[in-house]
Amino acid sequence: MPSRKFADGEVVRGRWPGSSLYYEVEILSHDSKSQLYTVKYKDGTELELKESDIKPLTSFKQRKSGSTSSSPSRRRGSKGSRGSRSRSRSRSPGRPPRSSRRSASASHQPDIQETRREILEVKLTPLVLKPFGNSISRYNGEAEHVERNTERNELPQKNTQEKFHLPQESSYVSTQYSLRPRREEIKLKETDFNEEKLVTKRPALLRTYEVSTTQTEDLEFGGVPGVLLLMIGLPVFLFLLLLMCKQDEPSLLNFPPPLPAWGDLWETRVFGVYLLWFFVQALFYLLPIGKVVEGMPLINGRRLKYRLNGFYAFLLTSAAVGASLCWGLELHSMYRHFLQFALAATVFSALLSVYLYARSLRAPREELSPASSGNAVYDFFIGRELNPRIGTFDLKYFCELRPGLIGWVLINLVLLLTEMKLNNRAAPSLAMILVNSFQLLYVVDALWNEEAVLTTMDILRDGFGFMLAFGDLVWVPFIYSFQAFYLVHHPNEVSWPVASLIIVLKLSGYVIFRCANSQKNAFRKNPADPKLAHLKTIHTSTGKSLLVSGWWGFVRHPNYLGDLLMALAWSLPCGFSHALPYFYVVYFTALLVHREARDERCCRSKYGLAWEKYCQRVPYRLVPYLY
Repeated sequence: MPSRKFADGEVVRGRWPGSSLYYEVEILSHDSKSQLYTVKYKDGTELELKESDIKPLTSFKQRKSGSTSSSPSRRRGSKGSRGSRSRSRSRSPGRPPRSSRRSASASHQPDIQETRREILEVKLTPLVLKPFGNSISRYNGEAEHVERNTERNELPQKNTQEKFHLPQESSYVSTQYSLRPRREEIKLKETDFNEEKLVTKRPALLRTYEVSTTQTEDLEFGGVPGVLLLMIGLPVFLFLLLLMCKQDEPSLLNFPPPLPAWGDLWETRVFGVYLLWFFVQALFYLLPIGKVVEGMPLINGRRLKYRLNGFYAFLLTSAAVGASLCWGLELHSMYRHFLQFALAATVFSALLSVYLYARSLRAPREELSPASSGNAVYDFFIGRELNPRIGTFDLKYFCELRPGLIGWVLINLVLLLTEMKLNNRAAPSLAMILVNSFQLLYVVDALWNEEAVLTTMDILRDGFGFMLAFGDLVWVPFIYSFQAFYLVHHPNEVSWPVASLIIVLKLSGYVIFRCANSQKNAFRKNPADPKLAHLKTIHTSTGKSLLVSGWWGFVRHPNYLGDLLMALAWSLPCGFSHALPYFYVVYFTALLVHREARDERCCRSKYGLAWEKYCQRVPYRLVPYLY
């Protein structure tokens, strides 16, 4: 089913049939079969218009007029010196009243002709919304939501006596009209055309400017002090957590743990091995295998192309690691350099962040992230450039899935082999097998469904700075493997009945996570997909629709709920002797609550009243009947 561009209740401009004049109209309904919009003019006239005869309010340039002007309905209904009769519904809004042609006597025929000629020599030109502050605002109201599975039985009957009042929103300024001589028509039409091209072809530049001027007032993460604390505190916290986990009796009484010597934290050879790992994954990324797809439209309107070969990179890495084991490479020896690898990854992510910020200073304005603020410290953290690329090599997309995510699996394998070596086991413990299996499934699923990452906030909105660089390259591989790291020094025996319950919890979370994400991605790619025809939607004034049934009618963020259940299943095999293994669950809950709050703010700003209606239909954010 073709997607519609305008929402019910939206105020736009409609062309009067048979003329080139546009007037304010309200969208009443849309017929999906005929693709016609039923609209109502300010005088109550209802007509059916094609989508090509309707334009948004912002596509018309504002013009100031010193002469007195009025709306079409008022001019047609006003009484002049020669009288006035009731208007006909089929008469053009720009056409003069018939009374002006009939009430005059024959002795004044020359005057009538002159007046008629004068009237015909004018053009009713609509003016556009006034800008607010430094940004351009537009009407984003929506009177009703439309459900896809609800069909209209009949169109509203026309009623010329009924009048409507335009919504008096704070973001809306009533449009004015001015009379222009016909000799200026060509010039004004050319100006309108150029203005329309500017509005329709470069909306992203305007939105980027709007965001950049307002973000400084509402920065996330506590603004500049908050991001400074995170950039310093996160690496320190990571190493304290790892050092505590290596203690025989980790507790608050033994905090802080004894700090290792500098030689135990840094080794240049280890940094070289990490660089080799990064560039080998970059080489796999550049291989001409896997399909090439277009991403979602970005804030600047572009659709970048991406090669999907993450799963092939994982297979090549697995083959290389398997061959190394067959050749006698002792992977468990990497455990002795665990802290050194963590520091090497941290240093590399910091250097990468410096490079990213330096290159963003030369990036065009329309390629900057909408989350950037203009503050150097904040932009260094959040990322200033949206999609930094070296040729076709997309740095953010590469780091999102490759070095950290595949490295997470490799670290888990090293920890499994280390547990066997330190505890003289012929096979890994059931707890270690569960942790490795659960997390391996998560990584393989992410790489198999690699295209899904193209619809995430990380790709569409967040720039590439320290936040994503440190998160992808350091936090993911060294914190997400924390359960396996804990089990090396604190083994836990799990019975098969308990393991069965944990597996059920893991699979339940995985089904919710995967089905919700698949449903969302399929709907974003093709809302008219017949497989999604049973789902109910709410149409928005942006031209897009919101799912209000299926998984997304269960809670507002079902994928986050599935993620939380899987995170709990990863920690349960570690037992309950200490709270350290459950740090990941606590951290991940806080992360997803913060992330869904960001999603809520963005969606409320983007979809307006439609999002409020969605929240009424789906009241719970993450957990049904709880939150």
